[in-house]
Amino acid sequence: MQNHFAPVDISIKLAIAIGIGMLVGLEREWSQKDLGTRTFTIIAIAGTLSILATPPIAYITFVGVLLIVLLTAVRNVREGKPVETTTSAAAILTFVLGILVGQGQHYTPVAAAILMTLLLSLKPALTHFAGGLLVTEVRSAVLLGLLAFVIYPVLPNRTVDPWNLINPREAWLTIVVIAALGFVNYVLLKIYSSRGLYYSAILGGLVNSTAAIAELASSIRNQAGDISKLAISIDLLTVAAMFVRNFLILVILAPPASLSAAAPMFVMTLTMAICIWTQKKTEQGGVGAIHLSSPLSLRKVFQFGLIFITIQIIGSLGQRYLGHFGFLIVVLLGGLVSTASTVGVAATLAMRHSIDMQTAGFATVLASMMKAFTNPPLLHHELRLWPVTRKIIMLSSIVVGSGILTMFVMLAFG
Repeated sequence: MQNHFAPVDISIKLAIAIGIGMLVGLEREWSQKDLGTRTFTIIAIAGTLSILATPPIAYITFVGVLLIVLLTAVRNVREGKPVETTTSAAAILTFVLGILVGQGQHYTPVAAAILMTLLLSLKPALTHFAGGLLVTEVRSAVLLGLLAFVIYPVLPNRTVDPWNLINPREAWLTIVVIAALGFVNYVLLKIYSSRGLYYSAILGGLVNSTAAIAELASSIRNQAGDISKLAISIDLLTVAAMFVRNFLILVILAPPASLSAAAPMFVMTLTMAICIWTQKKTEQGGVGAIHLSSPLSLRKVFQFGLIFITIQIIGSLGQRYLGHFGFLIVVLLGGLVSTASTVGVAATLAMRHSIDMQTAGFATVLASMMKAFTNPPLLHHELRLWPVTRKIIMLSSIVVGSGILTMFVMLAFG
């Protein structure tokens, strides 16, 4: 039985197939590969037309594409050239995309072609990045995938204890979200920290503010000249980044609660920025990139999970028997240990309706405030400069005071 296709439909499919083939082919042409624009365009068209004919024709045509790839590889071997496996894979995928176009799909093949071309064009950057990867960083990426896609789906989505305190899947999701944020920020730190100390302070604060301030203080300790203003600036930048990270965790895990935290967190961050601006510009000469340990390992995951569950249990019991006041006390203490865990607990309890959204938002603010006061002792331990420590404590108090004032205004007029 002969198939009949509308000319307009065929024209659209051919145009998309040609566009896909030329997009990938031009990139291969610019990269000076054996298979270029014309070959990739023909392969895409062949995929579209062969599936429009009959599936058996598509199978036969695919064998022909494989034969082209094989002959190109054999010729390269005979001429002593490297076998272009990436180009071969791109040719096969282009044929598959052509088939999808022939089946009437538009978004999937076009999006896939764009992503494939992007990957092909990013070869130098990806090669450089991969060459600088450490074994621990690769393991961290694999571990993140294990946490998110292997363990999380099989966990029970219900409380498993007699007191209805712990929901394994709920708790694990919080751990995965915070671990993922830490890993992404670590990658950014690895890429951009070499651009200067201030970059390192901001990105390090997004990963782990405590570890970042200790590393940064150690880096500037032996720098020539007056480092007091520089030390103050990096401390404030690190804390400001921590504020942003905690707010992002709340936005991801409990979006409604972020409305209560937005104003005080914004005011504190703005006050922090003003304090940084008032510091005179200081040269950053000679300070290299900081190197924090990868935020993911089995030990760190279990450690974070233990902290998270402990704070969640104590916080739930405090809320159950002492009300919001008891929960906020737990938050203040938890903020000294781990603000990420404390914010995660607040968000989790809010989504379970164990506490209201405003309490979760204020808990995020209070935990962030407490963490702001843990940096000065670390900085003083490294630098031994009392004037710097006193000024950081004073500025931190101003920042925290602005946040407290904002919360009081919200309560008074809310």
